[in-house]
Amino acid sequence: MGWNSWDCYGTTVTEAEVLANARFMAEHLLPHGFDTVVVDIDWSDPTARAHGYNTGAPLHLDEHGRLLPDPVRFPSAAAGAGFGPLARQVHDLGLRFGIHVMRGVPRLAVERGTPVLGTGASAADVADPANVCEWNPHMLGLDHRHPGAQAYDDSVLALYAGWGVDFLKVDDMLWPYQRAEIEAFSRAVAGCGRPMTVSLSPGRDLSLARLEHLREHATMWRICDDLWDRWEDVEANFARFARWAPHAGPGGWPDGDMLPLGRIGIRAERGEPRDDRLTPAERRTLVTLWVVARSPLMVGGDLPGSDPATIALLTNDDVLAVLGASGNREVFREDPLVLWTARDGDTGYVAAFNLGDEPLDVALDSLDVDLPARLGTVQELWSGQVVPTVEVTRQEDVTRGVAPGSTAVPVRLEPHGAVLLRHTP
Repeated sequence: MGWNSWDCYGTTVTEAEVLANARFMAEHLLPHGFDTVVVDIDWSDPTARAHGYNTGAPLHLDEHGRLLPDPVRFPSAAAGAGFGPLARQVHDLGLRFGIHVMRGVPRLAVERGTPVLGTGASAADVADPANVCEWNPHMLGLDHRHPGAQAYDDSVLALYAGWGVDFLKVDDMLWPYQRAEIEAFSRAVAGCGRPMTVSLSPGRDLSLARLEHLREHATMWRICDDLWDRWEDVEANFARFARWAPHAGPGGWPDGDMLPLGRIGIRAERGEPRDDRLTPAERRTLVTLWVVARSPLMVGGDLPGSDPATIALLTNDDVLAVLGASGNREVFREDPLVLWTARDGDTGYVAAFNLGDEPLDVALDSLDVDLPARLGTVQELWSGQVVPTVEVTRQEDVTRGVAPGSTAVPVRLEPHGAVLLRHTP
C-alpha cells in the first residue's frame, strides 16, 4: 500500500514532489496502512519530458554503468550521493522508499564500455542487443550466459541497498516473460544484504502457469498493462482478478496496477492534467474490486492536489479490512451482475458489482454469497448504513429469486457501481 509517481508525473517527477506526497501520506494515509513512496521511471534522465521517452538521452551513470538520479530534479543526489539522502528523509517520516528500474544495462554504458564492478568484463560484454524493450529506448537486455551479467545485477542491487531502497518496481520483465532476467535479479536481491519488496511489471497476457515461478522470485506482479481512468480498463480487470485472486497471499500478490484516482496527468505519459474521469460509482467499484481481490494498493494521483473525496476512498478502514480477509473469490458472474465473497472469522463480506449501464436492483440469496440462512447485522461499508433483510419462509416468496429457508439481502446498484456488505452474527 503506497503511492507511485507515474500517473501524475510520468517520467518527470522531482524530489520536491516526492517529498510533498510523502509528507501528505505520513500525515493522512499512514494510519490506514499506506507506507511506501515510489519514484517511477526515468529518474536518471536530465531531458525527461511528459508523454514519452527520449532516444539517446544523456542518462546519469556512475563509472560502473549504473544509473544515478538526475541531480537537477533530485538535488540531494548531487556529488554521487544517489537516492540515499532522499530515502533517509522518507524513512524519517516513518515510510518506506522505492524506485522504478528497468531490466538490463543502459545502452549508454554499452557505448562507453564501462567496466562491470569486480570483473574484467565491460557493459558491452554482458549486453544482449537481441533482447530489448519494445517501448523504452534506454536499455539493452543482459546476456546471462556471461558471468558478468550476474555481476552487473549484483552491483546494481548493492548500490540500491546502500541508498536504503525498500521497494523495487522492476519493469519489462513479464511481457514477454523474462525468466532468466527474473531469476538473476532475484539472486541479486537475495545477496544485497537488505530486504526489498520486488514488484514485476507489466502483466499483459500473464499466464497463471507462471504462478510458482513468480512466487519464488517476486513479492508482487502485475496482471495487466497500465491501467488508466477509463471504465473499460477497470472492467477488464474483473476477469483477471477472478483468475488470480484465489492465489493471493503472503507467498505473493497479484497486482491490478496503480489506482488512477485523484489529480493525475500533471506531466504524465497519458492525458492532460485532470481529476480522474471515473464516475463516483466507478471509483468505488475500482477500490472495492482491488480490496476484495487483495491487490496491492498503490495510489497514482498526486496526494496533496487530490480532492477530499479521493482521500476518503482510501481511508475507509472498514473497507480496507477486507484486505485481511481470506477465501476472497468471485462466486457469481452473469452479465451485468458480479458477486465476490470473503471471510474473516465469523465476519462475512460480500461485494456486489453492476457492470451494466443501467441501475440494477437485486435480492441476494444469503446462501448464494456464503452467508448463513439466518442473518445477523448486514452493513454496507461505503455508506455505513445497515441493510434491512427479509427471511424467506413461503414458497410464493421464491419470486424474489431467494429460496425458502434463506434470507434475501436487497441491494440497489448504480451503473458501473458496487456495494460492499459486511455480515456479523
